[in-house]
This record gives sequence, C-alpha cells and structure tokens, in this order.
Amino acid sequence: MKRTKLLIPGPVELDSEVLLAMARPLMGHRTPDFEEILQDCWRLLREVYQTRNDVAIITGSGTSAMEAALASVVKEGDEVVSITGGKFGERLAEIAAAFGAKVKKVEVEWGGTFSLEEVERAVAESNAVAVTLTHNETSTGVLHDASAIGRLAREYDLLFIADCITSVGGDEVRTDEWGIDLCITGSQKCLAAPPGLGFVAVSERAWEVIENNPGKRAYYLDLSRYRKALEKGTTPYTPSVSLIYGLHAALRKIEEETLEARIRRHRRLARATREAARAMNLELFAAEECASNTVTAIKIPPHLSDDDVRGALKREHGMLVAGGQAQLKGKIFRIGHMGNVTFAELVQVLAALELVLKKAGHDLELGAGVAAAQEAFSD
Repeated sequence: MKRTKLLIPGPVELDSEVLLAMARPLMGHRTPDFEEILQDCWRLLREVYQTRNDVAIITGSGTSAMEAALASVVKEGDEVVSITGGKFGERLAEIAAAFGAKVKKVEVEWGGTFSLEEVERAVAESNAVAVTLTHNETSTGVLHDASAIGRLAREYDLLFIADCITSVGGDEVRTDEWGIDLCITGSQKCLAAPPGLGFVAVSERAWEVIENNPGKRAYYLDLSRYRKALEKGTTPYTPSVSLIYGLHAALRKIEEETLEARIRRHRRLARATREAARAMNLELFAAEECASNTVTAIKIPPHLSDDDVRGALKREHGMLVAGGQAQLKGKIFRIGHMGNVTFAELVQVLAALELVLKKAGHDLELGAGVAAAQEAFSD
C-alpha cells in the first residue's frame, strides 16, 4: 500500500519507538507489570496537563472523554453555557443536550474568538452549573483564551469543562492555574500516540459534583468508576493494552523533548506556516490574534477547488492535509503541524503546495512560501 504522509490535525505520524512499543506481547491488565506502566502514564499525563489532579484514561476516542465529562456532572434540567464557534464547540453543546441539559449557546463566528462580555452576560442571565469551551477549535484553526473563561467560571462558581484535545501536549494548557475542572484530550493529536484513548483531568471540585450527582446517565463513561479504579492503580474496565504501550512511549518522548521545547516548536511551526501562506498569496481563515499553534486553516482561492489543492497534494505528492468541515467544506484546507512534525517535514508540504497551486493557475512565485517559512522559523 502506498504510504501517505499525514499533515492533518490527527491522527498524526507516530514515532518509530511508539510503533515498536505497540508490537510488544500483551500482558495481563491486572498485573503489577502493567500497573507500573499505568502509574508512569499517569505521572507523565499530569506533567503534560500541568496538573496535580487525577487523570482518567478511557479506551475510546476524544469524543468519549467529552461524553464522560458531561455525563458525569450534568443531570436532567441543568443549565449549561456552551461557547461554540466551530464543529467541536458545537459537539460539546450537543453532548450536554443529549444528557438532558438546557444548553444556552454563546454563538461565535467561525474563524473568530468569543467576546468575554457576551459569555458573562449569558452566564449572568442563566442558572448555569457549567460552562464549556473548545480551547483549540481544530475546524477553524482558532485558539481561544481558556484562562479568561476559567476566571469567569470561578467568579460565578461554575464548573469549567474544556475540550483541549488539540492543545494538550502541543500548546500551553495550565489546567490547575486556569481553573479547568474537567480538562479533556485525546491520544492521536499533540500527544502523538495511537488513536483510541481519551483522557479527562478532574479537579476536586468536579469530583465532589460527580460523587453527589444522582442523575448520571452513564455506566462505562461514569468518571466515578474511574476514580475508584485509580485508587487501586488500575482502570475500571479492560483497557487497550497495546494502545497504552504506545501512549507510554509517546509520553516518554514528550518528557525527553521537554514540554517547554515542544510548545515552542509547535508555535514556530505555526508562525512559519502562516507566513508561508501569505507569501503564496493565500488568505488565512482565522484571525491572527487567535490563530491556532497546532493547525492552520487557509482559504481555498475562489478560482480553485478543493481537489485542485488537497486532491492534487495527495495524488501527486502523497501528502494528506485536511479539508473544511460543515459549512466550510470545500472552502478551506487545514495543515496540521502537531505532534512530531519537524520543520523539514513542514517545508516538504509547503513546497508541494506551491507546485500544485502554480499548476492550478494560482498567482504565486515558486519558492516564496518556503523562503517565508524559513525566515519565520529562524526567528
């Protein structure tokens, strides 16, 4: 099978050590040997999350972790304020509604960020018990200010539920400092681990709500079951042993690089991508002041099609970048520069992008994008 280079916002390319780790023979998931691996995963996850809180490891995608967070704290009739502005902000609102919450949305224009005044007005005019936010909105390439929502949540005594699926391990996420009560992430994004694991870091405030919530509508995703298992150094149900081998190897790679250096690398790659796009006469979708550091959304020129860009990149160069979602389908493409992406790999996709754009009749100077990326990355 022909190999395609992944430059999408997850799943990301895996390090060879992670792939080799998953090939290890299986071991019993209730044995001291496996508990040792789990304990080190929890230690490393707390470091990446910048938290002292418990972190639940769930066998399921990031969406399973989103559902676990909401199912565990929301009961029928609770009011929840949800900040939207993209497909995944909308998903949090939809999950809250699925568990009986009355959701009050703070609508945000796709490509922009929220108005704190509007969020506070929505909170003040409601009896909300929680506020939800997607920190890094992958569908639009926007990074929202989670710390501001954390301060607001504390002021109004709300639980703060944050989807940090494409920011934990790739950008600054100060779980405790920002007051995130349920901080959600997934394995196949910035952590550069295999798909299939979700995580929730849970504050003591959130645990109190969870333990005293008689209206929980979950069994497998009831976080109180994960807490009881954590106290015994295990998981409540059979975990995906091979995926946890891979997770452990990936987290060790983050520790080796250091979180500070990893965040710095992601930010430099993002800056280089944005400058390259401008040099290619392309328009960025997200406003500069709220642009993501793990994925860059770029408008497809009106005289070109999605196939002219993404299709050609895959057919002619074996590189996959992401398309637009929902109302943005066919209007933008998204370059993922998260996980293990190096500058050399980014240059490859930028050079290939220049070629396909030129071939499709877009006005640009070959090499201008690569040169702009080099200049930005070297700063």
